Amino acid sequence: SINLNTTDYKVIVNGKKIYANNYALCFGIYLEGQKNCMSRLPKRLMPARPDDEKGHKRHYQDRYLFMVEKYEIDKFIGKKYPNNMPPFKDMLSDKEIISVQYYIRSSWPVKIKEINNNINSRLKR
Repeated sequence: SINLNTTDYKVIVNGKKIYANNYALCFGIYLEGQKNCMSRLPKRLMPARPDDEKGHKRHYQDRYLFMVEKYEIDKFIGKKYPNNMPPFKDMLSDKEIISVQYYIRSSWPVKIKEINNNINSRLKR
């Protein structure tokens, strides 16, 4: 079971550093995503969506987010999904991927965290 709730400042700061070195080029240094993120790029690739409170990650269970970032979304939808996001399984450890998710989640307002916690609670039943 993966739980992305933490208030451990050291872990969040470490996640921010890992994010800056591995995610920010696509997702933006401020978690803002790419411009026009709902419009396909050339070759039908989807731009990176925001990771902040406006983004889509808040709608998903913690374990799902971890698995998609580790292995890539294609594994879960059963077909090729045109995107530029690499699977991080060969670049980052599980602990590093989780630290990045802690950092992302730490940027969300309390209300968004509560909604996401409810999603996680419902899906664990």
